[in-house]
Amino acid sequence: MKLSLGFSPCPNDTFIFDALIHHKVDTEGLQFEVVLGDVEALNQSAFAGELDITKLSYHAFAYLTDTYCLLDAGSALGNNCGPLLIAPKPLSKAEVLNSSIAIPGKYTTANFLLGYAYPDAQRKVEMLFADIENAVLTGAVDAGVIIHENRFTYQQKGLVKILDLGEHWEHRTGMPIPLGGIVIRRDLPLEVQHRVNRVLRRSVEFAFAHPESSLSFVRAHAQEMDEAVMYQHIELYVNSYTVDLGARGRAAVQHLFDVAAEQQMIPEAGKGLFIPEPV
Repeated sequence: MKLSLGFSPCPNDTFIFDALIHHKVDTEGLQFEVVLGDVEALNQSAFAGELDITKLSYHAFAYLTDTYCLLDAGSALGNNCGPLLIAPKPLSKAEVLNSSIAIPGKYTTANFLLGYAYPDAQRKVEMLFADIENAVLTGAVDAGVIIHENRFTYQQKGLVKILDLGEHWEHRTGMPIPLGGIVIRRDLPLEVQHRVNRVLRRSVEFAFAHPESSLSFVRAHAQEMDEAVMYQHIELYVNSYTVDLGARGRAAVQHLFDVAAEQQMIPEAGKGLFIPEPV
């Protein structure tokens, strides 16, 4: 059986999917047609119903629960790993609200967290996440929300952190921050959903046990990223929750949806969020 699979070229994704797509683990007869894209491109592909399995921002998932359900394996979720609001100089809250702010996509969890911290911020500018740091440096925007490897480089370029949006969430809720997860189409047979979940978990466990095995694949897609930053990136976003959400990970995801729906930041989920139990 062949399934379309979307994930990003970022090191955390290539690290966890390497064993799966290169048949280093038992894929239980499954084959995967890989679609690479940045997080917002994957979100949009999911809205179009183009992918069987995909990495998805939790914010985007809120609008797609009738179509997809969440696998227990593969999530980027944890502590001290959220997006950062940065600017060339310190800004007061009032200044932030009057600033033009670059975001890595309307349906990214980064944008959701910006809205959670600054609900009255309206001057948002969507752009590719990799372009945000430079847009702030050149003055194209007043501030920006950065994710991924830019977390490790903005200070070297003279930019300052206004707020750690993930830390803000953690302090307010007491929960780890769910950033992105791996979802699968609900209309696939339940047996296939669970097969994919098992195979993905096996791939993540292999990546942890043999980190050197994925190095060439990760490096090929990390482009010009410094290797030290590449490893920092993996360590930041790949952890025990990536192997399996577990009770606390599931509770964190549910809490994000409950809080966001209560504040009318997202619609209420039409169906259960998680992969159904096997029959």
